[in-house]
Amino acid sequence: MKRSKRYANLVENFDKHELYDVASAVAKAKELSNAKFDETIEMHFRLGVDGRHADQQVRGAMVLPHGTGKSKRVLVFAKGPKAEEATAAGADFVGAEDLAEKIQKEGWFEFDAVVATPDMMGVVGRLGKILGPKGLMPNPKSGTVTMDIEKALADIKAGKVEYRLDKANIIHVIIGKKSFTDEQLTENANAIIQAIAKAKPAAAKGQYFKSIAVSATMGPGVKINTASLV
Repeated sequence: MKRSKRYANLVENFDKHELYDVASAVAKAKELSNAKFDETIEMHFRLGVDGRHADQQVRGAMVLPHGTGKSKRVLVFAKGPKAEEATAAGADFVGAEDLAEKIQKEGWFEFDAVVATPDMMGVVGRLGKILGPKGLMPNPKSGTVTMDIEKALADIKAGKVEYRLDKANIIHVIIGKKSFTDEQLTENANAIIQAIAKAKPAAAKGQYFKSIAVSATMGPGVKINTASLV
């Protein structure tokens, strides 16, 4: 992959193999980001599991202590009183078959998260091949298939993040923005580390955290010393 001259200058004296504790990794990732916008800070976890097996899946959701710094537009699939509850709770879009059809026929995606009541999953289920690859499919494990619409919306708006394995057994999760303080990013980072640690499958053997890195949108990955987490 060809890198820009800006990137090359940025990492000229950076040792990509050096390991840091969490706080130092966060500070270094911010130091190595110099784009002209408020870059997103992410963490990347390579886990010692095989996601092809159902008993080694790692998936969940949590509200970060300091949020993500991003305002999310939420689509709620609901009818009747629950649709009214969603509107009152601040949902950006509320509907049922009408919105499902809009997504299918018009390729409409002006939303960042989807919540659905259980009775709507017959409708939402038909969108699985569209919403699934984008990480938008509602799921009971992440709290996005629920009758408690108000709580689901409050959590998402407060900075709820979902984490799940990709095909390479890696989890990518946002922990904030470059404009956050080092302390805020470190607290968010530690919170997500603890959540993923607790989600370790019983079937997982050997080293669980193979590697963890922190990076800004336009910056290199800064590796965390996983031994320091034990």
